[in-house]
Amino acid sequence: MPLPALLENRLRLPIVGAPMFLVSTPALVIAQCAAGIVGGFPALNARPAALLDDWLSEINETLARAKRANPAAKIAPFAVNQIVHASNERLEHDVFEGDHQWHGVAAVPFLHRWLSVRPPEDG
Repeated sequence: MPLPALLENRLRLPIVGAPMFLVSTPALVIAQCAAGIVGGFPALNARPAALLDDWLSEINETLARAKRANPAAKIAPFAVNQIVHASNERLEHDVFEGDHQWHGVAAVPFLHRWLSVRPPEDG
């Protein structure tokens, strides 16, 4: 099975860095991606919720600068682990809405979803 286009020529090794609760930060994700492996962090690590936008901007901007500085470098994409469960009170804020949008604002390369339970619909 071939690699998805998103990963082609961007990995040094086929590894995904674990999105570790309270451990994974932008610095770790940037280091992983710059080393050529997929970096990851749980969305809930960004506290308060508004900090998530800053984290996404920092990661995207730093990786873009690294790629501009060394166009031949294999800079891997990053992943955001989203807990999709009714107990996640931030789900509405952090929800992935498609077209690689993060709550309608910042693009992310791809999103991991765990737990298939969604909160009940209002109404």
